[in-house]
Amino acid sequence: MLKQRKTEIKWGIIFTIAGLLWMLMERLVGLHDNYIAYHATYTNFFALIAIAIYVLALREKREKDLNGSMTWKQGFVSGLIIAVVVAILTPISQWITHVIISPDYFENVSNFSVTQGEMSAEQAEVYFQLSSYIVQSMIFALVIGAITAAIVAVFMKTPQPDAD
Repeated sequence: MLKQRKTEIKWGIIFTIAGLLWMLMERLVGLHDNYIAYHATYTNFFALIAIAIYVLALREKREKDLNGSMTWKQGFVSGLIIAVVVAILTPISQWITHVIISPDYFENVSNFSVTQGEMSAEQAEVYFQLSSYIVQSMIFALVIGAITAAIVAVFMKTPQPDAD
């Protein structure tokens, strides 16, 4: 089972590393502190990288593992497995993000949310913590990964001969 899903595991790991590099870039340009007001907007640009990774992953799956022929279902399942790998790696990637890359993020975003009147200090304290982000990120990885897989699989599928 693992051998036949080597491509998906590899791309799940690549996706996770790309996410960590994105977090590092956000931290370095100040989106986790000085420019935190812009974080919610600019973090969404990672979606372009995420889609590109799914395209590259499903293209590799089609060409190397499936001899150049892929149905929508095969592409979707492959993409879904990538999402599962990312979700499994989420606790460690969130820990790396919030303990090593950006240890002040939760305090900064909590303070910003409270001063902007978006939530009370108590709500911010509950919401902006590692365990909460791990759960949110795992669910997000699965849901958005499934949607991305479904859409990318449409473009990666190849015409199939009619089954008479």
